[in-house]
Amino acid sequence: MSDPQWIARYEPYLKMLARTHMRAAYRAKIGTSDIVQQAMLHAVGAIGQFRGGTEAELRAWLRQILVRQICHLDRDLHRDKRDVRRERSIEQKLAQSSMRLEGLLVADQATPSQVAIVGENVTALAAAVERLPDGQRQAIELHYLEGLKLVEVAEALGKTTGAVAGLLHRGMKQLRADWEASQHKPMGGGAS
Repeated sequence: MSDPQWIARYEPYLKMLARTHMRAAYRAKIGTSDIVQQAMLHAVGAIGQFRGGTEAELRAWLRQILVRQICHLDRDLHRDKRDVRRERSIEQKLAQSSMRLEGLLVADQATPSQVAIVGENVTALAAAVERLPDGQRQAIELHYLEGLKLVEVAEALGKTTGAVAGLLHRGMKQLRADWEASQHKPMGGGAS
């Protein structure tokens, strides 16, 4: 787990979290990819400080680094002092989005082992969300990861609720198909 190569696997996960929680004004000035690259560089430099042993602990550690990067950006662009309340708020929101992501493909009737498998493969799920067409990706991030209601997603995207429902349906159908296909791949083989 302490190998810096592991951190690269989490880029789609961090990008999705950053995209859903960075202020729009910041995304326009400094791209999501840039803030994620800064967080990943910091994580690689500090990998010796990681004391966890599970993927869940590594994701939590990476989320904390991302939160600090977003808060540093916030402070730098506003020339404000550090706002610990905002930091905690962003950290809570990122943790909630991460939990929602882990539960995204788990059915209500899922067994504890199925839930654990989804949690362990959250990076693959984040990468699958990243590959969706923009409209589907945005609708899924807003509705499932940020927890916005259908009406709020429609307003944010400038679409009707029917159009958003269609985007969500097609996006979830594609995610489920990708997930099923990834579960049937042979272990350790195949190109990605």
